[in-house]
Amino acid sequence: MQTDAFHVFDTTLRDGAQREGITYSVADKLAVARLLDQIGVGFIEGGWPGAMPKDTEFFARAAAGELTLRHATLVAFGATRKAGVRVEDDTQVRALIDSQAPVVTLVAKSDVWHVERALRTTLEENLAMVRDTVAFLRAHGRRVFLDCEHFFDGYKHDPDYGVRVLDAAAAAGADVGVLCDTNGGMLPMGVHDVVADIARRADIRLGIHTQDDTGCAVANTLAAVDAGATHAQGTANGYGERAGNADIFAVIGGLVTKMGRDVLPDGCLTELVRVAHAIAEIANLAPDTHAPYVGAAAFAHKAGLHASAIKVSPELYNHLDPSVVGNGQRILVTEMAGRASVELKSQELGVDVSSRPDVVSRVVERVKEREAAGWSYEAADASFELLVRDELAGAVSTPFDLESYRVIIDRREDGALVSEATVKLRAGGHRVISTEEGNGPVNALDRALRRALEGAYPQLAKMELTDYKVRIMAGRHGTDAVTRVLIETTDREREWTTVGVHGNVIEASWLALHDAVRFGLLGSATPAL
Repeated sequence: MQTDAFHVFDTTLRDGAQREGITYSVADKLAVARLLDQIGVGFIEGGWPGAMPKDTEFFARAAAGELTLRHATLVAFGATRKAGVRVEDDTQVRALIDSQAPVVTLVAKSDVWHVERALRTTLEENLAMVRDTVAFLRAHGRRVFLDCEHFFDGYKHDPDYGVRVLDAAAAAGADVGVLCDTNGGMLPMGVHDVVADIARRADIRLGIHTQDDTGCAVANTLAAVDAGATHAQGTANGYGERAGNADIFAVIGGLVTKMGRDVLPDGCLTELVRVAHAIAEIANLAPDTHAPYVGAAAFAHKAGLHASAIKVSPELYNHLDPSVVGNGQRILVTEMAGRASVELKSQELGVDVSSRPDVVSRVVERVKEREAAGWSYEAADASFELLVRDELAGAVSTPFDLESYRVIIDRREDGALVSEATVKLRAGGHRVISTEEGNGPVNALDRALRRALEGAYPQLAKMELTDYKVRIMAGRHGTDAVTRVLIETTDREREWTTVGVHGNVIEASWLALHDAVRFGLLGSATPAL
């Protein structure tokens, strides 16, 4: 279990679920909770039972044994009793008890403006609402954290009232008073000053909850910790309303690798990348490739100058060893690439060119020439590896010889569009003709090519095209525009990406398909005859 010296508190399932476009089912919520537990967070806020039917069901299923947590403690979220209502009679507070969650986070107003204008009650009644609700939950054996909503804005209006709210919560038995930058308008300097001041005046453990409206949520969280907060809240991948919340993965990365805080159980830090991407899949959102620590590009290097230094020592251009957080270093090969980039990228792909400076020179020149013509190997590692292997072999190795291909699009009387492709080639000592239909010209061409080759290479039956991207490149120096095609392929064991470029989209697609098949057959035995 995470020690109580520092709290890493995740609110992906409550605050993070407020992001536009995210809708979790109860099964999704259970799956996300299990993933968060695997990175060793101390607390997982599951939602608002009694207010949201799915959240009520989530807690019921968790209590019934569907959620076993190794590191984390489950937290229910709710509000203080309503103004003028006895806490025993508040059904929302009763739902928090019924959730069976061992910890409850209560949200309370800490800004005089919000108390008087939004709650429309008195400052004293608001304090009584805090005291009564915290004491009631404590009497029922619950641990209580208090989220002080709009704390930083309220500090500007009245720097003393927020302290009174914290004192009321502490006197009633609350463990933590969380200072919330609800509107997300703070900057790190201001957060640090306020937290440091409150730490001197309030007799309760302080927490921090930040929104990212100024792009400073993570920085604000770390500034608060530096000023004395020992409870940090965040969400997976920064999901949340408006611009989002503090990204829990970046917060953890900063706490552990930059501030020396031992906030996770042993072995959990290396799970950050895997869990970040898995939660993105459940949320049906593409992982942010440029996210700090966990993004696929977080340790990717493009400039030749960087690669030259990394070849000497990776620490020269990496702020930490990527493997610490479960990530890896990547070298991107583009027109900026130099010899070091090609050597490191080849090594990354398992091709040794260290003893072949002539090959490295030729690859550098070919990459620069092709990039100038619109090719891009940055996202097409398979095509780059084939280019290197061809230069090592001194010739282009191909598993078949193309005689011709033809693609026809037939618009029928009923309005249906049917694409048909015919491929003629020689493979395994035989001339093969294959015709296939598809839902588009590239799909038809892909199916015809693989069908033609399956007799010689049966393993191609496992291959399938999983993604197809087209970009029209603007013409330069008066030349016509060209089309760049990226194709992603899988054989159910691995995935690879290839690229093709031509003025004709079908030929560009063919070039990418050709590379996809060549790469898929690397290391294969002699074709069947």
